[in-house]
Amino acid sequence: MDLQNSVYATGKRKNAVARTWLAPGSGQIIVNEKPLEAYFPVESARILLLEPFRITNTQGDYDVRISVRGGGITGQAGAIRHGITRALMEVNPEFRLPLKKAGFVKRDPREKERKKYGQRGARARFQFSKR
Repeated sequence: MDLQNSVYATGKRKNAVARTWLAPGSGQIIVNEKPLEAYFPVESARILLLEPFRITNTQGDYDVRISVRGGGITGQAGAIRHGITRALMEVNPEFRLPLKKAGFVKRDPREKERKKYGQRGARARFQFSKR
């Protein structure tokens, strides 16, 4: 992949951060130096991160190189989707409206709530015993 004519964008979700390079090509997707199918064996994660291409009808038009860190499978897939969306908007500003309608432009602000002291979890309490 030629990084000279590529477009760079950063995507984030939960604790995952994806650095995305998009260049015209044959549709090859490399995640952390591995092919997409090897890095994401779960099909739902692959479908999630390929959504921006489906919405803009650009499947197979761009080669994507991704470096992703932090989070789990779903968080990383969401971060990659956000990065691809931002890169596609930079390539063609007309893609913004359909991607915005699909809800991909804005970063998903939901984060894990911290565990509170004296409790079992963020909201779960220890069982109360009256006697």
